[in-house]
Amino acid sequence: MIAIVLFGKPGAGKGTQAEFLKEKYNLTHISTGDVFRFNIKNETELGKKAQEFINKGELVPDAITIDMLKNEVANNMDKAGFLFDGFPRTIAQAEALDAFLQSINLEVTATVGLEANDDILVARILERGKTSGRADDQDETKIRTRYEEYNEKTAPLIEYYTNKNKYHAVNGIGSIQEITERLSTVIDRF
Repeated sequence: MIAIVLFGKPGAGKGTQAEFLKEKYNLTHISTGDVFRFNIKNETELGKKAQEFINKGELVPDAITIDMLKNEVANNMDKAGFLFDGFPRTIAQAEALDAFLQSINLEVTATVGLEANDDILVARILERGKTSGRADDQDETKIRTRYEEYNEKTAPLIEYYTNKNKYHAVNGIGSIQEITERLSTVIDRF
């Protein structure tokens, strides 16, 4: 069983690529955003707890997020592995994920970072914003603010996973098929 962490800046193509990779490798795609929406919509205990923090304008604590992910993993042990998208976002979350996976005799197999120039990504998101309906996809200032947060909180994961010999950078520019092939080259090693 493998556990792949897929990350990159907003607009790097994580969601698009996850759809192809989950099918090709029989992986359970665990998108933090999807997990949050499911738990909140279905008013699970964890969803209710998360909603309390969201209603106060606060970030949902890592412990709640990890518990949601644990449930997703437990409910999908019949697959060949997991593709984590949008998690971890911080070193603390990476350490929590490592501890959880170790408790079920797994470990992060590889972390794949989709890398691309900020200006290209901003253009992608602005284009996506024409159809997504998301206000934060239609405002370049908000997009660049998201990149600042990424650089501050998530970019340190590159060093964290590099030190564990698990980080693999992949060029995120090109056609969807070209990028999928690059990702597959990395994943096929495991």
